[in-house]
Amino acid sequence: MSATKIGKPAVSVEDPSDEELVRHALARDASAFRAITTRYNQRLYRLARSIVGRSAEAEDVVQEAYVRAFRNLGTFRGDAALSTWLSRIVINEALGRLRKAKREGKATASYAAQAEIIRFPGIDDPERTMAQRQILNLVEEATDKLPPTFRAVFMARVIEGLSVEETAGLLGVKPETVKTRLHRARQMVRREIDAQIGPVLMDAFPFAGRRCERLTGAVLRRLGLET
Repeated sequence: MSATKIGKPAVSVEDPSDEELVRHALARDASAFRAITTRYNQRLYRLARSIVGRSAEAEDVVQEAYVRAFRNLGTFRGDAALSTWLSRIVINEALGRLRKAKREGKATASYAAQAEIIRFPGIDDPERTMAQRQILNLVEEATDKLPPTFRAVFMARVIEGLSVEETAGLLGVKPETVKTRLHRARQMVRREIDAQIGPVLMDAFPFAGRRCERLTGAVLRRLGLET
C-alpha cells in the first residue's frame, strides 16, 4: 500500500477527529495514516499481546492488522468507533494466528519477560528506578501467565482502561462475563505477585552507598571515634 499524498493536503488540525483522519487517509494522505497509528498503537499492541503472549508476534499482528484495515478503509462506515473497528481487526488477526499455530502444533505463547527498561519521569535515583522496573516486571509476568480469555479482559479493563461495555463489545461477550473474568483475573494476578513479592522485598528500602557512609560517619563522630 502506498502512502503517497494525493489530492488533499496533509492533516493540519492539531488534534483531528477520527472522522477527519479517515477522510484524509482515504485521500492517501500519509500524515493521516501516521496519526492513526500513533493514536492507537499502544492500545492495539496491548490487545494483540494479551492474545498471542509474545511481544514480537504482537507487533507483527498489529502491523498486519493495520495493512488490512488501511486497504479496506473504504468499508469503514463509522457505525462503531475507529478504535473499536481497528481493535476487532487486531483481535481477529491474533486469534487467526493462534488457530493456525494450534493446527501446526506450534507453541502459542511465551511468558519470558521481554520488556525494555522504562524511564520514569522525575526519578534519577538508579536504585529507585530499578525497584520501579521490578514492580512492573512482576505485573507483566503475572499478566502474561493468565489464560488468554482472562488476559484479554484484564488488559482491556485494567491496562487499557476500557469500560465494561466497551470491553464486552470488543470481545463479543456479555458485560457480566467481563466482570466475572476480570474478578478472577485480578485474583490470579494477585496470587502470582504475592508468590514473587518476597524476594523482591528483600531488596526494598536500600540503604547503601553514600547514605550508609553518611550515617556511619555521624555515629562515629558522636562516639568520638572518627579518625
